[in-house]
Amino acid sequence: EAERERRAKIIAADGEFQASDRLREAAEIMAREPMTLQLRYLQTLREIGATNNTTVVFPVPIDLLEVFMKDDG
Repeated sequence: EAERERRAKIIAADGEFQASDRLREAAEIMAREPMTLQLRYLQTLREIGATNNTTVVFPVPIDLLEVFMKDDG
């Protein structure tokens, strides 16, 4: 019994380490590509609306719209 608990703790600790490593990698990517944070924000809002079958009303940061407002001409 004690051995099984010991192994379970090791497995849980390894999982926590892997999760923290993935979060670090995600933070590095988001630091290099700021738009990824905006996309994640929109994805989260979409998930909230789909999960609860509700309409989500939220303020849109103007910097999110700058990409669409640029004049290519």
